[in-house]
Order: sequence, then C-alpha cells, then structure tokens
Amino acid sequence: MDSVTALISLVIGLPLVGFLINGLIGLGSVNYRRNKVLIGTIANLSVFVPFLIAFWFFMNMTSESGALTVTLFRWIEAGSFSADIAYQIDQLSILMTLVVTGVGFLIHLYSVGYMWDDEGYWKFFAYLNLFIFAMLNLVLADNLLLLFLGWEGVGLCSYLLIGFWYTDMSKSAAAKKAFIYNRVGDFAFLIAMFLTFQHVGSLRFDTILSGLEAIPGEDKFWIGLLMFIGATGKSAQIPLFVWLPDAMAGPTSVSALIHAATMVTSGIYLITRMSPMFVMSPEIMIIIAAVGALTAIVAATIALTQNDIKRVLAYSTVSQLGYMFLALGSGAFTAAMFHVVTHAFFKACLFLGSGSVIHAMEHVGQGLRKDGRDVQFDPQDMRFMGGLKAYMPSTYKTFLIATIAIAGIPPLAGFFSKDEVLIMTFNAGFGEYAGALYFVLWFVGMVTALLTAFYMFRLTFGTFNGPFKLPSMVSGAEGAEQYLHESPKTMTIPLWVLGVLSVVGGFIGLPNFLASTFTNEEAHINLLHNWLSPIAADYNLTLSHGTEWALMTLSIIVAVAGVWIAYRRYGSGETEASDALLAGKYGGLYQVWKEKYNLDEVYEGIIVNPLVRVSEKGLAAFDMKIVDGLVNTVGGIVRLFGSVFRYLQTGVASSYALALVIGVIIVLSLLIL
Repeated sequence: MDSVTALISLVIGLPLVGFLINGLIGLGSVNYRRNKVLIGTIANLSVFVPFLIAFWFFMNMTSESGALTVTLFRWIEAGSFSADIAYQIDQLSILMTLVVTGVGFLIHLYSVGYMWDDEGYWKFFAYLNLFIFAMLNLVLADNLLLLFLGWEGVGLCSYLLIGFWYTDMSKSAAAKKAFIYNRVGDFAFLIAMFLTFQHVGSLRFDTILSGLEAIPGEDKFWIGLLMFIGATGKSAQIPLFVWLPDAMAGPTSVSALIHAATMVTSGIYLITRMSPMFVMSPEIMIIIAAVGALTAIVAATIALTQNDIKRVLAYSTVSQLGYMFLALGSGAFTAAMFHVVTHAFFKACLFLGSGSVIHAMEHVGQGLRKDGRDVQFDPQDMRFMGGLKAYMPSTYKTFLIATIAIAGIPPLAGFFSKDEVLIMTFNAGFGEYAGALYFVLWFVGMVTALLTAFYMFRLTFGTFNGPFKLPSMVSGAEGAEQYLHESPKTMTIPLWVLGVLSVVGGFIGLPNFLASTFTNEEAHINLLHNWLSPIAADYNLTLSHGTEWALMTLSIIVAVAGVWIAYRRYGSGETEASDALLAGKYGGLYQVWKEKYNLDEVYEGIIVNPLVRVSEKGLAAFDMKIVDGLVNTVGGIVRLFGSVFRYLQTGVASSYALALVIGVIIVLSLLIL
C-alpha cells in the first residue's frame, strides 16, 4: 500500500473507527459510558486527524495538479457493471473534505461541553463520527454509486441525530419527516444514475464526463432534472425544503453540522461535480436558478416572522442554499462553492452561538427550579431573551461577527461570496437563453439580501440588546438573570475560531476586477476560482469593470439598508412591539409568512391524506386478502402435508425397516426395467 492510499484510508477510516469504538464499547460497558473525557477525545481525534491529512494534501496540490484515484477494492461486479470503493483526490474533493472535517471538528469540540450532561453522550458522538464517515464517502467518491452510499448514509445519520431525543414524539416526528422527504429526492437520483449508466456504461465521474456526447440531448435534460430533484431533497429547495426547519428538533450542534458544512451542501457539490453536463442543457440551468431564487425569497420572508432562535437560522439556511442554487443555475459553480465555504463558517458560528444562548437559558430554568420556582418558558424563544451581551460577551461578539458576515457587509466573508453570486446572475442575463429572466432572478436575489440583513439583525438585537425580558414576561422569574453565564471554553473556543474565519474567509475569493481596474491588466486574485477552474464549468464573466463596481456598490447599499431598518425597529431589543407594527403594516401577507405559506398543510391535504385514505380503504384490503391470504395459504398447505406425513413417523423400528426395504425394491425395479 503506497503512502497516498494509506493516508486516504485513514481519512475515510478513522471516523468509522471512532463510531465503532464509542458505539460498540459504549453499548456494552456502563463504565465506558461514564468516561466522557475518553469518549470525547476519541471522537474528536477521529475527525481532527483526517483534517490534518486533508490539509497536507491541500498544501501539496496546485490548481494544475491532476486528479488522483485511490482504489481500495472491487465493490460490485455484475455483468458489464462494476463499481469500486475508490476515492478521487482533486481540487473540489479536497476543498469539501477540508470544510467537512475542519468545521466538523469544531462542532465535535463544541459538543463536548454542550452534551456533557446528556445520558446518551457516548451514543451522540458515535452518531457524529458515523455522519462524518458518510459525508467523506460522499465528497471523495470517484463514482456515483459510492457517492450515493454516502448520500444515503448522511440521510440515515440525520434521522438518528434529529431524533436523538426520540422519547419526545415531536422530535421523532421531525426525524421521520426528514427521512421521508429525502427519500423522494433519492428516488429521482437513483433513476438519474440508471439513465446515466444506460448511455455511458459506467458510473465513474471521469468516464461520464468524458462520454457526455454519448448521452442524447433530451436525456441530458432528464438526467440533470432528476439529479436536481435529488439535490432539492438533500439541499432543502422548493418543494422539498419543509423538513429542514423541523430538523431543529435535534441538539443544536447537530443543527450546525447538518445546516452549515455537510449534508445540505451535498446537492451543490453534486451539481458542481457534474457541471460540464449541466451547462449542456440551458433549460435545466434556468430551472435550477429559478427554483433557487424562489426558495431564497420564500424562506427569507418566513424568517422575518419567527421567534424561535434556531428556526430563524433554519430558514436562513434554506434561503442561503437558495442563493447557492441561483449561482449554480447562473453558471457560477465556483461562486456557489465559494458561498458553501463562507456559509459553513458563519452559519456554524451562528448555530453554535444559538446553542450557547439556549444552554444559558436552560441553566436559568434549572436555577429557578432549584429555588422551588416552577417557571415555564421556551429557552429557544428570543422574546424571553434580551440583554444577553452583558452576561455572554464571547457568544455575543462572535454571533455579531457572523451576523455581519451573513448580512453581506464588507469586508467579511459573506459579502464577497454573496456579491459574486449576484454579479454572476446579472451576467447570465446577457446570455442567449432566457436572458431577461435572469435579470428578474437577480432582482429577487437583491430583495432577499435586504431581507437577510434585516431578519438576522432582528434576531441579534432581540437576543442580545435591551433588558433581559424573562423576569418581566413570566411570573415567578424575578432575579433570573443571576443564573445567566457564559458557556465553557470547549464551546466558546470553536465560536471564536469560526468568528475569525467569518472575517477572513472571503479573501480566498476576492473578485478579479478589484485589481484589474487599477492595473489595466487581467488579474487573477480570485484564488478559489483559480483552484476550481479544472473542474467547474463556469460561464464566462462578460461584464465591464464599471458594471461590476456598480453592482457591488448597490449590493453594499442594500445590505446596509437592511441593517439600518432592523436597528431602527429592533435596536432596543423589543421584538414584540416591532413585530406587531410589521403585522399591522403588511396584514394578511405577514400572516401568510408567519404560517409558512401553509406548505405543510398543503402537502398534508394533497399528498399525505389521500395516500392514507387509499391505503386504509384499498391497499389495506389487498394486504389482508391477497398478501396475507397468500401467506396463510402457503402455511395451510405446509400444515396439511405435515399432518399427513406425521403418520409415517411412528417411532417403531420395524416400520422404518419395512419402508427401507420397499424403497430398495422400488429403486432396483427402476434400474432393471
């Protein structure tokens, strides 16, 4: 085994080993479950060591480096079809591996403190390690089938983690909902793989992308559409996005892992990996862009009305994923991956920051109960918060940094990635296919940027500004602020690391026109674009420098306007009065947003309830009469023959001897005659 194979085996295998150690030993040993330091150390090292190895690959790779394929063994061979357990090391897979293991490690470290008092501590870290193992298979696979194994693996792990506190029926229902919605997309993805193999004869990425001419134009559209439907499930786009906000039922560190750097980015990764095929079908490109823009603005409007701190961030994630799909459909695959990276930094920081806040609020509830005061309140509802910056300075500062980043304020990371998405969308408007529609989608993106800045600062001001509202809102909570405290170092250190990355992360994608404008020469300061150029089939940027400067300036004005409006309405920390003003101003529209467009109810009425009725009235009878009847018939026949043949088992040796003699006579007669 050469060194590259050994290192990739460690990258893939260590999270699996961590899962097996913590899972199997924890399952069988009560003493091991109590050793939380050892459990946390094994789980964290199982992710940190792969990060170091991935970083070593990154440092020894350039944008000109060719892809390396590491084949461990033949997995499946059936007729003309074969698939290997093989991994592809190139610029895109290493970028995603760094994000998955880097941000994943910080979330593991954070979880040491966050989950310390939970009885299922060992099981939680086993699930986290298994999740990382599945995600690494997804992003490093050199073929669609192995990618699909990781794709299904993260779906399974999300079910286990979202429903981690499964004794709460609402959390179990949320896990089931996530699992079922993802199965819809996964079915479409499977059909896409069947069609691909039918035309190309392989599921290896290099074979598919080099044999695209063998796929008829119409089938390119259908393969692309089916893969996109699969992506809408994993990456939470309309119409399959409704599972993601409910996924907040899991522990907050799970929310950070799923929403920031791993599972929800799977669809963006898949489309970027297959980008040379997607650009051959402009019809599917405009569909992707339109769905992304629609998802972005729908989720943003819902986020305006939410009071649960994690639900605001959940709808924010859906909205930002919409931005990424808007970029993909605009031929800006590098911009989409750029936003994946920066979003991983600031959204993980925001989710972990919200977990720190919830941790403090739960501690308040515990303190009040110890005093004999049974005070009921939702520790995730920001209407009970306010004034927390005085008690949680590290959480507040990092949360504010990440909020500025997601709002698109320069020079933080979110500004550069979001601005590139909008510029490339505007650029697509000058293309030959559906150009005018791209201008409309760009405008939708700008409106969404305004809403993003507004609702994120609404969240920040309502949580950290003004007075602590719990004592004034809930009877018996007087003096509750004495129980507020900052989170332990295992939780605040990851927050600061992610906060710093939210500041500097955007510098890997500085727009080239910042330098070209002043040098009058073609500049290449966009490091990420140079890095991914061998893989991402980006559209050419044809805008003048003046247009790019104008679009960037407008983007800044829109973001600042959103912050200013939020400050005017929510800067004092009073959320309810300002929400009432919004509700009065926008009336029925505000209520539609608050009720989340009644999408869950629509799905219940159109899909779920009819299926249940058909199952109860039609399929249930078929199941009982035909399926059960067939099984019962087989059992009855066996029972009948058994009742007959049992008379041959007399237990008398002479009867058996007689049967043996008769049998010998019959055999000899057959041989002679």
